[in-house]
Amino acid sequence: MAQGAIFCIRLRARDSEQAERALAFAFEAGAVGAEERDGGTVILVYAPSEAANAVAAALRRGAGKGAEVTAPEPVEDIDWTERWKDGLDAVEVSPRLRVRPSFVERALKTGQAELVIDPGQAFGTGGHASTRLALEWIDALALEGELGPATRILDVGTGSGVLALAGLVLGAGRAVGFDLDPVAVHSARAAAAANGLAEQLRVWAGPIQALRRVEFDLVVANLLRRELLPLVEEIAARLRAGGALVVSGLLAGEQGEVEAALAGAGLRPAGARRARDGGGDWVALLMRR
Repeated sequence: MAQGAIFCIRLRARDSEQAERALAFAFEAGAVGAEERDGGTVILVYAPSEAANAVAAALRRGAGKGAEVTAPEPVEDIDWTERWKDGLDAVEVSPRLRVRPSFVERALKTGQAELVIDPGQAFGTGGHASTRLALEWIDALALEGELGPATRILDVGTGSGVLALAGLVLGAGRAVGFDLDPVAVHSARAAAAANGLAEQLRVWAGPIQALRRVEFDLVVANLLRRELLPLVEEIAARLRAGGALVVSGLLAGEQGEVEAALAGAGLRPAGARRARDGGGDWVALLMRR
């Protein structure tokens, strides 16, 4: 793709709810604009060349079955290498944690840790509610003193690696992450290196079944319901007794079903956080074994 061009990806969804969910993922991946057609079921999503493929992939992931997503096509021969950054800002998770794009300059608060992660490579920069909610849970666990040098984190479907990296900058000692998408694994490794955490994070491409059943103190999973439910037993088997599981990427109406599935695997509810974003009400759960 030519650098500096803007690309259009067309999404045809079953209904407006599916379109809204897909758009939330697209903007997290680096989309810079969108137009609704046909009552909101056809969306033209715009992205710079640097992020176009990632945005198309995010649309497919967010929409799921029954949606059509076209390949990116150039629409304007103008320089978007700077304009696509408009509106992107640092995400202030708490007084202790911030996630910021490299092109945003801002002084840290006293005692605040930060991660520098740019959008457009893999899901998870803190811009979407599901990521923010998971980050808030990790921050809350750190505040309660549950993250220390001996803490081991497992990041299921790591994306950009932001959740594992957040746990590390907040005090955890080691983290392991995996994703089915090799692009995500590359992005997570690059983000770890950029933030000086490459020695503490191990990432690979493959399924959870490839990970031997060692136990982790904290497991984080920012996944859609349909991605999470088939993995419930595998996830529970890798959480130590008394350990914490943070599950995000869920719409509020899915909470009961997911909690019931996790309870069937031996986990109990310990809290929920909610936020509205991209036209949806999102929830992140804290579960205990």
